[in-house]
Amino acid sequence: MEIVRTQSQEVSAQTFGTSNINVPLVIRCMSKLTVCASHFVRRRDFTVNRFLADLLEIKVPASKTPRNGVASKNVTVDSSTGVCARIFYPCSEGKVYTKHPDATKKQLPVVFYFHGGGFTFLSPNFLLYDNFCRDLARDMPCIVISVHYRRSPEHRYPIAYDDSYAALKWLQSTDQIHDLPCTADLSRCVLMGDSAGGNIVHHIGCKAAMEDLKPLSIRGHVLIQPFFGGQERTPSEILLVNAPIVSSEQADWHWKAYLPPNADRDHPACNIFGPRAADISGISLPPTLVTVGELDILQDWQLRYVNGLQKAGKEVDKIFYEGGIHGFHLLAHDKLAKQFRSDVFDFIQEHCQF
Repeated sequence: MEIVRTQSQEVSAQTFGTSNINVPLVIRCMSKLTVCASHFVRRRDFTVNRFLADLLEIKVPASKTPRNGVASKNVTVDSSTGVCARIFYPCSEGKVYTKHPDATKKQLPVVFYFHGGGFTFLSPNFLLYDNFCRDLARDMPCIVISVHYRRSPEHRYPIAYDDSYAALKWLQSTDQIHDLPCTADLSRCVLMGDSAGGNIVHHIGCKAAMEDLKPLSIRGHVLIQPFFGGQERTPSEILLVNAPIVSSEQADWHWKAYLPPNADRDHPACNIFGPRAADISGISLPPTLVTVGELDILQDWQLRYVNGLQKAGKEVDKIFYEGGIHGFHLLAHDKLAKQFRSDVFDFIQEHCQF
Protein backbone atom coordinates (compact mmCIF):
# COMPACT_ATOMS: atom_id res chain seq x y z
CA MET A 1 0.00 0.00 0.00
CA GLU A 2 1.19 3.51 -0.77
CA ILE A 3 -0.15 6.64 0.90
CA VAL A 4 0.94 10.12 -0.11
CA ARG A 5 -0.01 12.97 2.18
CA THR A 6 -1.20 15.61 -0.32
CA GLN A 7 1.40 15.43 -3.16
CA SER A 8 3.41 12.77 -4.92
CA GLN A 9 7.13 12.42 -4.38
CA GLU A 10 7.78 12.98 -8.10
CA VAL A 11 6.27 16.48 -7.96
CA SER A 12 8.00 17.37 -4.71
CA ALA A 13 11.43 16.28 -5.91
CA GLN A 14 11.12 18.63 -8.86
CA THR A 15 9.74 21.49 -6.77
CA PHE A 16 12.58 21.81 -4.26
CA GLY A 17 15.91 22.86 -5.67
CA THR A 18 19.09 23.97 -3.98
CA SER A 19 17.87 27.15 -2.30
CA ASN A 20 14.08 27.59 -2.36
CA ILE A 21 13.07 25.11 0.33
CA ASN A 22 10.28 26.72 2.31
CA VAL A 23 10.02 25.62 5.94
CA PRO A 24 8.68 27.43 9.02
CA LEU A 25 11.05 29.78 10.86
CA VAL A 26 11.03 27.74 14.06
CA ILE A 27 12.17 24.63 12.16
CA ARG A 28 14.87 26.59 10.34
CA CYS A 29 16.17 27.87 13.69
CA MET A 30 16.06 24.39 15.21
CA SER A 31 17.93 23.03 12.21
CA LYS A 32 20.63 25.70 12.51
CA LEU A 33 21.13 24.89 16.19
CA THR A 34 21.29 21.16 15.44
CA VAL A 35 23.84 21.64 12.65
CA CYS A 36 25.98 23.97 14.79
CA ALA A 37 25.95 21.53 17.71
CA SER A 38 26.90 18.70 15.37
CA HIS A 39 29.88 20.64 14.00
CA PHE A 40 31.09 21.44 17.51
CA VAL A 41 31.20 17.81 18.65
CA ARG A 42 32.18 15.96 15.45
CA ARG A 43 35.89 15.87 14.67
CA ARG A 44 37.61 15.50 11.30
CA ASP A 45 39.26 12.27 12.40
CA PHE A 46 35.77 10.74 12.87
CA THR A 47 35.89 10.87 16.66
CA VAL A 48 33.49 12.73 18.94
CA ASN A 49 33.78 15.05 21.90
CA ARG A 50 31.48 12.79 23.91
CA PHE A 51 31.43 14.98 27.01
CA LEU A 52 30.28 18.01 25.04
CA ALA A 53 27.83 15.97 22.96
CA ASP A 54 26.10 14.62 26.06
CA LEU A 55 26.18 18.05 27.68
CA LEU A 56 24.34 19.62 24.72
CA GLU A 57 21.52 17.07 24.80
CA ILE A 58 18.49 18.02 26.90
CA LYS A 59 17.89 14.97 29.09
CA VAL A 60 15.03 14.10 31.43
CA PRO A 61 14.88 11.50 34.21
CA ALA A 62 12.55 8.53 34.32
CA SER A 63 9.47 9.01 36.50
CA LYS A 64 7.68 6.19 38.31
CA THR A 65 4.98 8.74 39.12
CA PRO A 66 2.92 9.29 35.95
CA ARG A 67 3.70 12.31 33.82
CA ASN A 68 1.04 13.02 31.19
CA GLY A 69 -0.55 9.70 32.03
CA VAL A 70 2.61 7.61 31.62
CA ALA A 71 5.09 6.30 34.18
CA SER A 72 8.62 5.24 33.24
CA LYS A 73 11.61 3.45 34.68
CA ASN A 74 15.16 2.68 33.59
CA VAL A 75 16.36 -0.92 33.42
CA THR A 76 19.70 -2.56 32.70
CA VAL A 77 19.73 -4.94 29.75
CA ASP A 78 23.36 -6.05 30.09
CA SER A 79 25.51 -4.89 32.99
CA SER A 80 28.70 -6.04 31.24
CA THR A 81 28.15 -3.69 28.27
CA GLY A 82 26.08 -0.96 29.88
CA VAL A 83 23.20 -1.46 27.47
CA CYS A 84 20.00 -0.18 29.07
CA ALA A 85 16.43 0.79 28.25
CA ARG A 86 13.65 3.06 29.45
CA ILE A 87 10.24 1.44 29.84
CA PHE A 88 7.10 3.54 29.44
CA TYR A 89 3.78 2.35 30.81
CA PRO A 90 0.38 4.14 30.72
CA CYS A 91 -1.31 4.40 34.10
CA SER A 92 -3.71 6.59 36.03
CA GLU A 93 -2.54 9.82 37.60
CA GLY A 94 -1.66 9.38 41.25
CA LYS A 95 -0.43 5.83 40.76
CA VAL A 96 3.16 4.74 40.26
CA TYR A 97 4.98 2.38 37.92
CA THR A 98 4.35 -1.14 39.22
CA LYS A 99 4.72 -4.70 38.01
CA HIS A 100 1.13 -5.37 39.03
CA PRO A 101 -1.28 -2.69 37.77
CA ASP A 102 -5.04 -3.04 38.11
CA ALA A 103 -6.18 -6.52 37.10
CA THR A 104 -8.93 -4.86 35.08
CA LYS A 105 -6.33 -3.40 32.68
CA LYS A 106 -6.26 -5.14 29.32
CA GLN A 107 -3.15 -6.75 27.89
CA LEU A 108 -1.03 -4.23 25.98
CA PRO A 109 1.23 -4.71 22.94
CA VAL A 110 4.94 -4.03 23.40
CA VAL A 111 6.85 -1.62 21.15
CA PHE A 112 10.64 -1.81 21.07
CA TYR A 113 11.88 1.64 20.09
CA PHE A 114 15.39 2.34 18.71
CA HIS A 115 16.44 5.99 18.70
CA GLY A 116 18.19 7.86 15.90
CA GLY A 117 21.28 10.05 15.97
CA GLY A 118 23.38 8.56 13.19
CA PHE A 119 24.54 5.71 15.50
CA THR A 120 26.55 8.43 17.31
CA PHE A 121 24.26 10.74 19.28
CA LEU A 122 21.10 10.87 21.43
CA SER A 123 19.52 8.39 23.85
CA PRO A 124 16.14 7.37 25.31
CA ASN A 125 16.43 10.07 27.98
CA PHE A 126 16.75 12.83 25.35
CA LEU A 127 13.77 15.14 25.88
CA LEU A 128 12.18 14.64 22.45
CA TYR A 129 12.48 10.84 22.59
CA ASP A 130 11.13 10.70 26.12
CA ASN A 131 8.15 12.82 25.04
CA PHE A 132 7.55 10.78 21.88
CA CYS A 133 7.65 7.40 23.64
CA ARG A 134 5.45 8.79 26.42
CA ASP A 135 2.86 9.96 23.87
CA LEU A 136 3.02 6.62 22.06
CA ALA A 137 2.49 4.63 25.26
CA ARG A 138 -0.45 6.80 26.33
CA ASP A 139 -2.29 7.22 23.04
CA MET A 140 -1.96 3.70 21.62
CA PRO A 141 -1.99 2.49 24.45
CA CYS A 142 1.04 0.20 24.63
CA ILE A 143 4.18 -0.51 26.61
CA VAL A 144 7.27 1.06 25.04
CA ILE A 145 10.79 -0.25 25.62
CA SER A 146 13.18 2.46 24.38
CA VAL A 147 16.60 0.86 23.91
CA HIS A 148 19.92 2.63 24.44
CA TYR A 149 22.63 0.84 22.44
CA ARG A 150 26.32 1.70 22.59
CA ARG A 151 27.23 4.41 20.10
CA SER A 152 29.92 5.00 17.50
CA PRO A 153 32.70 5.87 16.92
CA GLU A 154 33.68 4.35 20.28
CA HIS A 155 31.61 1.29 19.35
CA ARG A 156 31.51 0.64 15.61
CA TYR A 157 29.58 -1.82 13.45
CA PRO A 158 28.04 -4.20 14.42
CA ILE A 159 27.78 -3.14 18.07
CA ALA A 160 24.56 -1.12 17.68
CA TYR A 161 22.89 -4.16 16.09
CA ASP A 162 24.26 -6.58 18.69
CA ASP A 163 23.15 -4.39 21.59
CA SER A 164 19.69 -3.84 20.12
CA TYR A 165 19.22 -7.54 19.49
CA ALA A 166 20.37 -8.24 23.05
CA ALA A 167 17.36 -6.22 24.23
CA LEU A 168 15.06 -8.70 22.47
CA LYS A 169 16.91 -11.68 23.93
CA TRP A 170 16.85 -10.02 27.37
CA LEU A 171 13.09 -10.52 27.59
CA GLN A 172 13.46 -14.24 27.04
CA SER A 173 14.73 -14.44 30.61
CA THR A 174 11.98 -15.08 33.16
CA ASP A 175 13.72 -12.78 35.63
CA GLN A 176 13.84 -9.90 33.17
CA ILE A 177 10.20 -10.25 32.13
CA HIS A 178 9.41 -9.26 35.71
CA ASP A 179 10.73 -5.78 34.91
CA LEU A 180 7.63 -5.30 32.76
CA PRO A 181 4.10 -4.66 34.01
CA CYS A 182 2.05 -7.85 34.06
CA THR A 183 -0.16 -6.40 31.31
CA ALA A 184 2.68 -6.66 28.75
CA ASP A 185 1.64 -8.96 25.92
CA LEU A 186 4.89 -10.26 24.43
CA SER A 187 2.98 -12.13 21.75
CA ARG A 188 2.21 -8.73 20.17
CA CYS A 189 5.52 -6.93 19.69
CA VAL A 190 6.48 -4.26 17.17
CA LEU A 191 9.99 -3.10 16.28
CA MET A 192 10.06 0.66 15.66
CA GLY A 193 12.91 3.11 15.10
CA ASP A 194 13.75 6.38 13.41
CA SER A 195 16.77 7.25 11.27
CA ALA A 196 19.64 5.04 12.52
CA GLY A 197 17.04 3.28 14.66
CA GLY A 198 15.06 2.47 11.53
CA ASN A 199 18.21 0.97 10.04
CA ILE A 200 18.55 -1.11 13.22
CA VAL A 201 14.96 -2.34 12.90
CA HIS A 202 15.72 -3.81 9.48
CA HIS A 203 18.90 -5.59 10.52
CA ILE A 204 17.76 -7.05 13.83
CA GLY A 205 14.32 -7.73 12.37
CA CYS A 206 15.89 -9.95 9.71
CA LYS A 207 17.90 -11.77 12.38
CA ALA A 208 14.89 -12.16 14.66
CA ALA A 209 12.85 -13.65 11.81
CA MET A 210 15.36 -16.51 11.58
CA GLU A 211 15.43 -17.37 15.30
CA ASP A 212 13.02 -18.50 17.99
CA LEU A 213 12.46 -15.59 20.37
CA LYS A 214 9.53 -17.05 22.31
CA PRO A 215 7.68 -15.71 24.21
CA LEU A 216 8.26 -12.71 21.91
CA SER A 217 6.30 -12.62 18.67
CA ILE A 218 7.14 -9.71 16.36
CA ARG A 219 4.04 -8.62 14.45
CA GLY A 220 5.42 -5.65 12.52
CA HIS A 221 8.31 -3.33 11.67
CA VAL A 222 7.98 0.47 11.61
CA LEU A 223 10.91 2.27 9.97
CA ILE A 224 10.65 6.05 10.42
CA GLN A 225 12.74 7.83 7.78
CA PRO A 226 15.41 5.13 8.06
CA PHE A 227 19.10 5.95 7.69
CA PHE A 228 20.21 4.12 4.55
CA GLY A 229 22.68 5.13 1.87
CA GLY A 230 25.22 4.11 -0.74
CA GLN A 231 28.18 5.35 -2.74
CA GLU A 232 25.94 6.80 -5.43
CA ARG A 233 24.54 10.31 -5.00
CA THR A 234 20.78 10.18 -5.50
CA PRO A 235 18.59 12.99 -6.93
CA SER A 236 17.25 13.90 -3.47
CA GLU A 237 20.77 14.19 -2.08
CA ILE A 238 21.72 16.48 -4.96
CA LEU A 239 18.54 18.60 -5.09
CA LEU A 240 17.84 19.02 -1.37
CA VAL A 241 21.22 20.44 -0.35
CA ASN A 242 19.55 23.02 1.89
CA ALA A 243 17.12 20.60 3.54
CA PRO A 244 16.91 20.94 7.34
CA ILE A 245 18.59 18.72 9.96
CA VAL A 246 20.56 16.24 7.80
CA SER A 247 23.08 16.99 5.02
CA SER A 248 25.09 14.64 2.82
CA GLU A 249 28.26 15.77 4.63
CA GLN A 250 26.77 14.78 7.99
CA ALA A 251 25.46 11.47 6.70
CA ASP A 252 28.83 10.59 5.15
CA TRP A 253 30.59 11.43 8.43
CA HIS A 254 28.27 9.21 10.46
CA TRP A 255 28.75 6.25 8.11
CA LYS A 256 32.52 6.73 8.25
CA ALA A 257 32.34 6.77 12.06
CA TYR A 258 30.14 3.66 12.25
CA LEU A 259 31.21 1.28 9.48
CA PRO A 260 34.37 -0.85 9.73
CA PRO A 261 37.62 0.94 8.83
CA ASN A 262 38.08 1.32 5.07
CA ALA A 263 34.48 0.30 4.34
CA ASP A 264 32.51 2.38 1.85
CA ARG A 265 28.81 3.22 1.83
CA ASP A 266 27.95 0.17 -0.27
CA HIS A 267 28.59 -1.88 2.87
CA PRO A 268 25.47 -4.04 3.53
CA ALA A 269 24.78 -2.18 6.78
CA CYS A 270 24.24 0.99 4.76
CA ASN A 271 23.12 -0.06 1.26
CA ILE A 272 20.47 -2.63 2.09
CA PHE A 273 19.82 -3.80 -1.46
CA GLY A 274 23.21 -2.81 -2.83
CA PRO A 275 25.81 -4.87 -4.70
CA ARG A 276 27.08 -6.65 -1.57
CA ALA A 277 23.78 -7.04 0.27
CA ALA A 278 22.43 -10.41 1.37
CA ASP A 279 19.36 -11.91 -0.28
CA ILE A 280 16.43 -11.64 2.15
CA SER A 281 13.78 -13.14 -0.12
CA GLY A 282 13.80 -16.37 1.90
CA ILE A 283 13.32 -14.62 5.26
CA SER A 284 9.76 -14.46 6.60
CA LEU A 285 9.50 -10.82 7.67
CA PRO A 286 6.39 -9.37 9.33
CA PRO A 287 4.47 -6.52 7.67
CA THR A 288 6.55 -3.33 7.38
CA LEU A 289 5.64 0.35 7.42
CA VAL A 290 8.15 2.87 6.03
CA THR A 291 7.58 6.62 6.45
CA VAL A 292 9.30 9.12 4.15
CA GLY A 293 9.59 12.92 4.41
CA GLU A 294 9.52 15.25 1.42
CA LEU A 295 12.37 17.41 2.80
CA ASP A 296 14.62 14.52 3.80
CA ILE A 297 17.73 14.03 1.63
CA LEU A 298 17.54 10.29 2.43
CA GLN A 299 14.15 9.83 0.79
CA ASP A 300 15.47 8.14 -2.37
CA TRP A 301 17.28 5.50 -0.32
CA GLN A 302 14.13 4.96 1.71
CA LEU A 303 12.03 4.56 -1.43
CA ARG A 304 14.59 2.11 -2.83
CA TYR A 305 14.27 0.13 0.39
CA VAL A 306 10.51 -0.08 -0.09
CA ASN A 307 11.01 -1.24 -3.68
CA GLY A 308 13.58 -3.78 -2.53
CA LEU A 309 11.16 -5.26 0.00
CA GLN A 310 8.44 -5.44 -2.63
CA LYS A 311 10.73 -7.24 -5.08
CA ALA A 312 11.69 -9.66 -2.30
CA GLY A 313 8.03 -10.49 -1.86
CA LYS A 314 7.52 -8.75 1.49
CA GLU A 315 4.40 -6.95 2.69
CA VAL A 316 5.26 -3.26 2.96
CA ASP A 317 3.30 -0.03 3.32
CA LYS A 318 4.78 3.39 2.52
CA ILE A 319 3.58 6.80 3.64
CA PHE A 320 5.08 9.94 2.08
CA TYR A 321 4.66 13.20 4.03
CA GLU A 322 4.75 16.43 2.08
CA GLY A 323 6.74 19.03 3.98
CA GLY A 324 8.22 16.43 6.34
CA ILE A 325 11.78 17.18 7.46
CA HIS A 326 14.05 14.49 8.87
CA GLY A 327 12.75 13.71 12.38
CA PHE A 328 9.49 15.65 12.03
CA HIS A 329 7.66 12.96 14.03
CA LEU A 330 9.39 14.21 17.21
CA LEU A 331 7.72 17.64 16.97
CA ALA A 332 4.76 16.66 19.14
CA HIS A 333 2.47 19.60 18.43
CA ASP A 334 3.16 19.81 14.71
CA LYS A 335 0.16 18.95 12.51
CA LEU A 336 2.21 16.55 10.39
CA ALA A 337 3.55 14.79 13.50
CA LYS A 338 0.01 14.26 14.75
CA GLN A 339 -0.96 12.77 11.38
CA PHE A 340 2.10 10.53 11.57
CA ARG A 341 1.10 9.22 15.00
CA SER A 342 -2.39 8.46 13.74
CA ASP A 343 -0.95 6.54 10.76
CA VAL A 344 1.41 4.53 12.96
CA PHE A 345 -1.36 3.74 15.43
CA ASP A 346 -3.52 2.43 12.58
CA PHE A 347 -0.69 0.17 11.39
CA ILE A 348 -0.01 -1.24 14.86
CA GLN A 349 -3.67 -1.73 15.64
CA GLU A 350 -4.17 -3.62 12.38
CA HIS A 351 -1.27 -5.99 12.87
CA CYS A 352 -1.50 -6.43 16.64
CA GLN A 353 -5.21 -7.32 16.43
CA PHE A 354 -6.64 -4.78 18.86
